[in-house]
Amino acid sequence: MIPETDLLAPLRRYWGYSTFRPLQERIVRSLLAGRDTCVVMPTGGGKSLCYQLPAVVSGGTAVVISPLIALMQDQETQLAQMGIPAAVLNSTMNEAEQNKVMSKARDGAYRLLYVSPERVARGDTMGWMQQVPVTFFAIDEAHCISEWGHEFRPEYRQLNRLRTKFPDRPIAAFTASATRHVRHDILAQLQLRNPDKYIASFYRSNLRYLVRECEGREQMEMLLKALESYAGSNVIVYSPTINRVEETVDFLEDHDIAAVGYHGKMDGADRRRAQERWMSDDVRVLVGTIAFGLGINKAAVRAVIHLSLPKSIEQYYQEAGRAGRDGASADCVLLWQKKDAGLLGFFANQITDAEERNRAWERYRIIREFVESKCCRHRQICTHFGETPKWAGCGSCDVCGSVAEWMAQPATPGKNAVRGKKRMTVRPVVAAGAGAEEPFLDELREYLREWRRVVAKETSVPAYIVLHDSSLEEICRRQPKVLAELLEIPGIGERKAEVYGQEILKALEKFRQGERVGASERAAKPGDETLRLLNEGRTLEEIAQARGRQVSTIVSAVANLVETGQVEFRSEWVSKEKQSVIEAACVKAGMERLKALKDILPPEITYDEIKLVVGKMRREEALRKAIPA
Repeated sequence: MIPETDLLAPLRRYWGYSTFRPLQERIVRSLLAGRDTCVVMPTGGGKSLCYQLPAVVSGGTAVVISPLIALMQDQETQLAQMGIPAAVLNSTMNEAEQNKVMSKARDGAYRLLYVSPERVARGDTMGWMQQVPVTFFAIDEAHCISEWGHEFRPEYRQLNRLRTKFPDRPIAAFTASATRHVRHDILAQLQLRNPDKYIASFYRSNLRYLVRECEGREQMEMLLKALESYAGSNVIVYSPTINRVEETVDFLEDHDIAAVGYHGKMDGADRRRAQERWMSDDVRVLVGTIAFGLGINKAAVRAVIHLSLPKSIEQYYQEAGRAGRDGASADCVLLWQKKDAGLLGFFANQITDAEERNRAWERYRIIREFVESKCCRHRQICTHFGETPKWAGCGSCDVCGSVAEWMAQPATPGKNAVRGKKRMTVRPVVAAGAGAEEPFLDELREYLREWRRVVAKETSVPAYIVLHDSSLEEICRRQPKVLAELLEIPGIGERKAEVYGQEILKALEKFRQGERVGASERAAKPGDETLRLLNEGRTLEEIAQARGRQVSTIVSAVANLVETGQVEFRSEWVSKEKQSVIEAACVKAGMERLKALKDILPPEITYDEIKLVVGKMRREEALRKAIPA
């Protein structure tokens, strides 16, 4: 067994930590002892270190199998910044790049090699991999191997070939969300041999679960109240569809709350740009579909807000668990509507495989019970994953009497919203005295975040790799003046101090001399931008492309501009024939519900055409009412 000092030395040197988190050291020692291992650890528990550290200490190559290219690339960059040789092998690389990585891997040049499950399934992979000095395999998101898991991926089934081709190499399975049934399936599918099992508690005491059923506009009103209360903090908002993501971003920005969207139909560069703007605190609110989040390494998220019913407890636990990874208090808010339940049921019925359809309905039953039950939310989650708490109530969920103040307060949208880009300004230094410490620390925190954002942009790496949130907070608290003091900050290893140390100390000195972050002029609202493009003569399709939106999102915005009299209805948007038909339907069925109109109109008439004509008719009706009789 490796002495404790041999593990603490590389932990301090590369990661900048002097102690392990719960279970980490035991997991590392299991892998170094050549044991198969199964690890279930909540999001933010430090799983990646559990396979990265033994890879460094062993001197061979650990092969890490992950389903996410972006996550693999980020970890490769992060390890390089720490002075640890690592590489990624994936389909985005050309043949020459792949051959170079494979050749260097055979020579033992890497401590960690990241590959996708699809790569492992390829027929030619096992041959060259058997020439690599592999010490162990680490399988991330291991719940994907189980048909009982909420994210089953068939290509994960091919991973059982690792046991056949590498019978003497240990295999480690890592996941954040696996029920007892799924855990057993993982062990069986990967053919783990008498594995060491490490199951962390699913109870996260710093999180507060708040569930509220909403109807219609109430949901967006609640969202505004929530974001007002978290002003200046990092928030993730999960929206059910791409259109809802874009509509929510525009809605928030119309209420002076800066936000960025993230969804699967954005191209890779746009997604990465949106993610990085949020990661670097350039924008504090990110609205995304479930495509956002896996592998996100941001600790200081104060709230995760869901605008629809998740499809399973596992999905909800994983997504909500992205809040409060720094250990500080955070809220997990679920604002659901009855129609969400109907939609989940509809999708469950579309599944053709009978067994999978039954599993989907079982997941639906459990998540429905979770939101409607009067039992402690934390306890429901723990028992779902096979843990039996000794307590009946947590004191930190809505069922147990903990309710956020904003749930009962009227919204004042836009309060303290941070908009636009930032610039450095200099003003006289004011000594931090009694009562001034917190504002002083807030300014320092904002200043270092802006420094980090600029450095990340200049070096083309994610902001959290330059400086992790938790390290940034500790620098603010300690305010080191020399390199030796900086090296005492958790998360600042020798290599990071070598690369960024002097720059961090210079930034702190500039702050002491009075330099601050100032806000630039307020950015244009999305409605203003759409209006400007319309006035330039752009088509709706061109505006959608220019603004990175779906056409239907732009149509909704334009219909609103028409209704409010800011834009004249244009005949090229809807033909005269269709316009007449839609107007007749409005007279018959009214203009309150678009679906009622769609149901009685010919199928070739689209929702977009209905929205535009309804906007025009509502404007005309408002003008008639305004004229005295």
